[in-house]
Amino acid sequence: MALWTPDPTFYASPRDAAGAPPEKLAYVVAFDRAAAKPDAVAVLDVDDASPTYGDVVGWTDLPYTGDELHHFGWNACSSALCPYAPHPHVERRYLIVPGIRSSRVYIIDTKEQPASPQVVKVLEADELAEHAGYSRPHTVHCGPEGLYLTALGGADGQDGPGGIALLDHNSFEVLGRWEVDRGPQYFAYDAWWHIAYDVLVSSEWGTPSMLEDGVVAEQLLGREYGHALHFWDLRKRRHVQTVDLGDDQQMVLEVRPAHDPTQQYGFASVVVSVEDLSASVWAWHRDGDAWAAEKVITVPAEPADPSRLPPVIQPFGAVPPLITDIDLSVDDRWLYVSCWGTGELKRYDVTDPFAPVEAGSVRIGGIVDRTPHPAAPGLPLAGGPQMVEVSRDGRRVHVTNSLYGAWDDQFYPDGVGAWMAKLDSTPEGFTFDERFFPHGDDFRGLRPHQVRLQGGDASSDSYCYP
Repeated sequence: MALWTPDPTFYASPRDAAGAPPEKLAYVVAFDRAAAKPDAVAVLDVDDASPTYGDVVGWTDLPYTGDELHHFGWNACSSALCPYAPHPHVERRYLIVPGIRSSRVYIIDTKEQPASPQVVKVLEADELAEHAGYSRPHTVHCGPEGLYLTALGGADGQDGPGGIALLDHNSFEVLGRWEVDRGPQYFAYDAWWHIAYDVLVSSEWGTPSMLEDGVVAEQLLGREYGHALHFWDLRKRRHVQTVDLGDDQQMVLEVRPAHDPTQQYGFASVVVSVEDLSASVWAWHRDGDAWAAEKVITVPAEPADPSRLPPVIQPFGAVPPLITDIDLSVDDRWLYVSCWGTGELKRYDVTDPFAPVEAGSVRIGGIVDRTPHPAAPGLPLAGGPQMVEVSRDGRRVHVTNSLYGAWDDQFYPDGVGAWMAKLDSTPEGFTFDERFFPHGDDFRGLRPHQVRLQGGDASSDSYCYP
């Protein structure tokens, strides 16, 4: 009698995932800002015993130009083991890679040639528009019954609303719009869930016209970007509650729920306060029968000589931190906070999620400081820690430096460059790995964005068992 054997990279619990063997490869999407040559998936050697450790060892060009690869994810993950919709026969094989400008979605097979993944299917923009009513796909999460693809824009030239499209696990066809009743939700960005409680949480950035040519100062100062979290019934696909963080809190981006499925709290990041240019992290939680959120981390702006600032922020005489990503370790202990403006990556102990304790900080890049990497002390760097990804065991943290093409150009008008760094993280310390610093020509003129680790990482999987 044949038995299904689940993919060995699926883990029933966060504890099991944290005990997984180290990854050997990292996949990094990189884009051409000029849209003159194809975007690509770079494959990096992250096996610290390998002679090519830290090198780009594989490269997959995409077939078109102008995609601007952004966030991407796996076709299947540990949520496949959830008891109400188990799919143990699927495997973590394909990368689902959206182009945020083209609205194409690429399906890339990593199984046969892990260091040379192959494009096996392309979903064109009209398929996403026709079947789900969306454009500008942004974030991918693997659920038990399909793939959740958040999108920023509407179809047929409509600026919004944004929302979530559901894709089939196996055929990758667009099944349709996920929302049955979206309530007041209009802006979209990220979405994730408390899967054991049938709760989905989504956040807000803005519509394509508010993003694609850079920050629109009038809309930012007019407090018109997203500033709320939305809570949904995951099974019924219905909006339940909006939690407004305040219209001064502009651009609510990443949502990071606790990995422990028995918990009902998580963290969301806010890019900037228009009151004082600070950035913040908020913790959401159950409050009786409703949801609530409170600010638990504030990172202030740093005063600076206006002559050293790009035009977009010169009038303020300060560098905003610009929290553009956060990541929560699988054991729910460490929260990493990327301050892309100041070039700081912060680590917080969030054992008590409502009283985070700063437990480490490094600097690299930054609008003013241009702090070099320790491996190349004579090389000033533009950009800053932007996308951050944490290994399953929590010991390795990878960051890349590009945010979004038009925003890169506004905040780093002399060029954002291209680099990736790795940090070692233990309870005793948080430091750069000086052996790992791919940069410049290593990325063939493209700008690196998000990282996915082979076998899964801290922002790829959700778990149904404690």
